[in-house]
Amino acid sequence: MSAAEPGARFPGRDPRAVRHPGAPGARRVEQDRHVAVVGGGIAGLAAAAGLAERGVRVTLLEALPQLGGRVAAWPVGQGDGSSSAPRTMSRGFHAFFRQYYNLRALLRRADPELSRLRPVPDYPLVRADGVRDSFAAIPRTPPWSLIGFVRQSPTFPLRALARVDLRAALDLVDVDYPASYPAYDGVSAQDVLDRLRFPQDARHLALEVFARSFFAHPSEFSGGELVAMFHTYFTGSAEGLLFDVPDDDYDTALWGPLGGYLAGLGVRTRTWSGVDHVDLTGERAAVHVSGERMEVDGVVLATDPRTTRRLVGEGAGLDAAWRDRVLAGRNAPPFAVSRLWLDRPVDPRREAFLGTAGYELLDNVTVLERFEAGAARWSDTHGGSVVELHGYALDPDRDPRVADHAWVAATLRDELAAVYPETAQAQTRHEELLVLDDCGLVGTSPWAERPGVRTPDPRLVLAGDAVRTDLPVALMERAATTGLEAANELLGGWGAAGHDRWSVPMRGLLRRLPGRGRRR
Repeated sequence: MSAAEPGARFPGRDPRAVRHPGAPGARRVEQDRHVAVVGGGIAGLAAAAGLAERGVRVTLLEALPQLGGRVAAWPVGQGDGSSSAPRTMSRGFHAFFRQYYNLRALLRRADPELSRLRPVPDYPLVRADGVRDSFAAIPRTPPWSLIGFVRQSPTFPLRALARVDLRAALDLVDVDYPASYPAYDGVSAQDVLDRLRFPQDARHLALEVFARSFFAHPSEFSGGELVAMFHTYFTGSAEGLLFDVPDDDYDTALWGPLGGYLAGLGVRTRTWSGVDHVDLTGERAAVHVSGERMEVDGVVLATDPRTTRRLVGEGAGLDAAWRDRVLAGRNAPPFAVSRLWLDRPVDPRREAFLGTAGYELLDNVTVLERFEAGAARWSDTHGGSVVELHGYALDPDRDPRVADHAWVAATLRDELAAVYPETAQAQTRHEELLVLDDCGLVGTSPWAERPGVRTPDPRLVLAGDAVRTDLPVALMERAATTGLEAANELLGGWGAAGHDRWSVPMRGLLRRLPGRGRRR
């Protein structure tokens, strides 16, 4: 890793952002190379871009009819028969944080100024008892961000500091990556907050924002990942906790333009093309797609964790011990996304995005017409609002009621009315509900045992938000980062230059002090 060269452009506002240079080599591969990228989500798109930009022939295989993977969008019919206001659906709202350096660099391929992203002015968190936290006025640069939060937060008053374990609290700012990941092997997010003696009333700030965004119960979510998120968003980065959102549905604003960029590089994109089998027994690797055998020089598996386990489990020529490590992975509990097209608008004084805590299912509310152009057109045409509700970590083993999707939809709708009372009398013109469980569980198992980008066979690499990387990244940024790392791994084997990656500082505030060593 290295600091940016003098005069180099940083990817954000933080001058301590770290550049991780790609390995040196030729600007383009010297021989004809063909790679199958399996999965058209963020990781697959990043890998495809990284390879094609070095002259590799890429076939991008996506099982669904559109790109984007778990950040895809698709049409769900016309708005009450009006062709001027079609409806779209997605798997839910995503926040494009300013720390997502590699994801934003990927988007810049098709939109150099990131003109399709717009800032959200605040991300308030409201408890069921009405107590509210806001991040809008908190300074972005640590340690002032931490000080400012404590000074203004009603859920973490100054008197609560007296009960916090100071030594445990210092661990949050004494991180050093990647060593800090295995330091929390076997420790859950709940354990970390217990050690801190973190105030119960403030735990939603840590658990609702971080652990539950991974669709995991705090007792099952990795404590190391929680600490990394504190560092990435709060204690280690000067980018702050606010974020940007696309100005229209994901396909229109993001993946359609990026798909056009890839096509310009010669990438052949095949949708409706799920891979049946991967075979590494021959001189060349092969993927089987709908009965067709495609021989290639390399394979990037950038699929969801369950599909990755299936392809690895059924693949031929794979190392047995490595296969067992992959198959040991688990999926997180289901999550729900409910999108409602209401016949009357949400009060304009309401926030476009609201996090919640203390409700039975509801974790956040999004008023989509505030920033999505398609939703705004529907709202203008019909005089109503398009509202999205999320419920995370709906584990039927903990609460059997969540297996009843009708109950989930009704409960989310009732809790929306509790948060935004004016919606109680609104009629629902249309409703879409997704309950899915295809995200990997970032659990407490040993960090080193999690599968990384590299595999025992140099022709096969992994990418995705469940794939291990040394950098303090997560969610969409981990997908983009490992996609680039997968491309770099193949390119390095063919003598071509790798791509730079960026991250927030690899060390915490205490580690940056002169002469400061690890306390443990």
